[in-house]
This record gives sequence, structure tokens and C-alpha cells, in this order.
Amino acid sequence: MKISLPLLVFVVVLLSWFAFAIVFIVNKPPSAGPTAKRESKSIIGIALQGAGYASVWIIHRQFFTPIAAMSRPLEITLAIVTIILAISSVWFCAAAVRALGKQWSLEARVVEGHNLIMHGPYRIVRNPIYTGMLGMLIATGLAVSHWIGLIAGIVICAIGTFIRVRSEEKLLRDMFGKQWDEYARSVPAVVPFVI
Repeated sequence: MKISLPLLVFVVVLLSWFAFAIVFIVNKPPSAGPTAKRESKSIIGIALQGAGYASVWIIHRQFFTPIAAMSRPLEITLAIVTIILAISSVWFCAAAVRALGKQWSLEARVVEGHNLIMHGPYRIVRNPIYTGMLGMLIATGLAVSHWIGLIAGIVICAIGTFIRVRSEEKLLRDMFGKQWDEYARSVPAVVPFVI
């Protein structure tokens, strides 16, 4: 019996989305409290990231088909890469949320007693949740999108991520000064070994 790789990839990516949602539902952010400093521009970034995700789902190809015509060995390789990317992205986000603990928040903010987290996935990138989110977007695009939807999703999400990173890192730089600058010089923002 020949396994439909696109169907298998779709199922794994869909299950990864359920796991992704559970990570954030179980780790609901605490209320900010009266001493929080916020960066409201991050809301624009959240909206753009959401639009990027919408693009990969809305601009889709026929379901359960490969993203392009390719040989069977290449299709198998791409299926394995997509599955690994989806699962590892969920794991990376979960590890980041655990490392943040009570400091995790949807919106860019810092509170009194805020600590600069530099352990766990924060040793690899400064914004591992966004790294995981980007991984989920790419995995989803490889599983369901037309290539145009995948490119549009990546571009829109990247703009939203850039806005959120700038908003959050402005707050962290204001709070931690030189310690933040040293950390930012040695650890890339979102993509390991790149930026």
C-alpha cells in the first residue's frame, strides 16, 4: 500500500497546530499588573503575523498534493523536512514559554522584577517563540499552500515579526541596558546563525 505523503504531512502539521495551541492555552499569560511597561506597536506585528498565517491557509493548492511536481525521493525528503520542522517548532515554542515562566506575554511588556532570560532556547535566538512560529508557518505552507501563498505568508509574517521584535527589544534595551546590548550582539534575533 502506497502512503500518501501529502496526507501524512497534512495530518502531522494539523496535530502540531493542536499541540501549538495547547502550549499557549496551558501557559496562559498572567495579568501584567500596574507596574508593566508596554509597547503598543507590537499589536500591529501580531495582526501582520496573523495575516501571514491566513495567507498560507487561504492561498492553498489542492489538498493532499505536493507543493510542486517532483521525484518520489525528493517528495519523501520534503515530507520528512516538513514533519521535523512542524514538530521541532512546537517543541521550541514550548521550551521558550517554559523558560519565560510568568514573564511570558502575548503583547510586548516588561514588569517590575523582570529578568533577562538567556537560558534554554534563548541561548540560540533572542526570540525563540517567533522562531517556532516561523517554523510552523513554513511547515504549514509546505503542507497546504500554493507556493504563492507560502511566499506571501513568509513575507507578511516576517514584517510582523520584525515589528514585534523591535517593540519588545526596545523595552528590554531600556530595562537592561549594557547587559541587553551584549546579549543582542552574541545571539541572533530569530533565525539561528543568521539574524
